[in-house]
Amino acid sequence: MNVTLNNGIEMPALGFGVFQTPPDVTADAVHKALQTGYRLIDTAAAYGNEREVGEAIRRSGLARDEVFIETKVWISDYGYDQTLHAFDKSASKLGLAQIDLLILHQALPSRFDLTRQAYRALETLLAARRVRAIGVSNFMPEHLDALLEQAEVIPAVNQVEVHPYFTQPAVQAADAAHGKTPAQVMIRWHLQEGRSAIPKSVRPERIAENFGVFDFELIPSELKTLDALDTGVRGGPEPGDITLENFGRPIPEA
Repeated sequence: MNVTLNNGIEMPALGFGVFQTPPDVTADAVHKALQTGYRLIDTAAAYGNEREVGEAIRRSGLARDEVFIETKVWISDYGYDQTLHAFDKSASKLGLAQIDLLILHQALPSRFDLTRQAYRALETLLAARRVRAIGVSNFMPEHLDALLEQAEVIPAVNQVEVHPYFTQPAVQAADAAHGKTPAQVMIRWHLQEGRSAIPKSVRPERIAENFGVFDFELIPSELKTLDALDTGVRGGPEPGDITLENFGRPIPEA
């Protein structure tokens, strides 16, 4: 199952994430994911494990065009020249000449001038075919509006936190009805509503379990019930609270 981005690029709908995965276990986890069948790997400069993701891709023996690689530029590297260099750092760590999807990790509203410059650098990289698609992450509507005032390329992706509160009885009823775990029900909910989902785990059995979502389908009433679980509570920090003073940290060279 793929998602077609706004420039026609096909991206796998189900990916494997490595947020908070320690570098020393990342390579094995990603290698297992690729063996299981995942073909989208989501990492970020700020995760500190791009090098190990690249190692796993090479170890897999898969052809380069069989794996879709996404990474993110951290706020410390925003600015036109800085973001161009951030690409070089990430590409070198991943061992890739071209990155499939490169996105800005946060909106950084307190220094949106740097965000605009960073996005202009992404547009330059896209035009030079160093990346196949560009996008953003954790941008709220007002951030997107501000970006689009000057951007020439509409972001292909806005990666945001989306999930229902999954301990509710409605989730338990759905996983009982389909013989699936709550996590599988949640992943299927994302896919059926047209979103790309990126679960993460370092446990081989969970990596395989999270990929086992293509042999069942939630019915419309189940989707509607899951939609209604929204609590309005964000798990991560508020995008507006991300500042260089509070969250800035240097991203090491390759």
